[in-house]
Amino acid sequence: MRSVTLMNEAHRVHLRTDEWRATLRDLALPFAFGGRTAADLLGADVLEIGPGPGLTTDLLLPDLESLTAIELDPELAGDLRERLGGRMTVVEGDATAMPFENDHFSGVVTFTMLHHVPTVELQDRVFAEACRVLRPGGLFVANDSVGSDELAAFHDGDIYNPVDPATLPDRLAAAGFVDVEVRDNPYAFAVHARSPG
Repeated sequence: MRSVTLMNEAHRVHLRTDEWRATLRDLALPFAFGGRTAADLLGADVLEIGPGPGLTTDLLLPDLESLTAIELDPELAGDLRERLGGRMTVVEGDATAMPFENDHFSGVVTFTMLHHVPTVELQDRVFAEACRVLRPGGLFVANDSVGSDELAAFHDGDIYNPVDPATLPDRLAAAGFVDVEVRDNPYAFAVHARSPG
């Protein structure tokens, strides 16, 4: 995945705006967590996959005892480490082959990132890796946009591979998850799935 441009420049700029921060705070995270807090759902040691510039990270960090982020883009990982490295761990790495031990985290989250993973096969590897690094009974929470022509146009020149939420129960079960719950609306989906045990 390192050889592709995951986000065009307009996208990178948008992900740092106050408008996007408000969308995450007021819509995306409450929808993803079903009205509960991150700490209540995820436990004490949480991994965030693909935080980009870290606006979701900013919103998660005050609520969690320990947060680790894995980010593929070296520039974004470096910026996040410089900004928040004293309060959390930032790892530059590929979520399809994570450098963490099995059963390491109490919770794993990813927000509006999966559509930047270039193929279904690589998305499925992210799911399998998330399951691998979760402790038994740990929760995986994912939130992303539902595919649309408008979003495809916004992603001109970068990776845009939206996930069909109807496929998630089977795909997450194949990755090893149990108790898969998917909620969606015309704009977004949220999924909760547990590591067996």
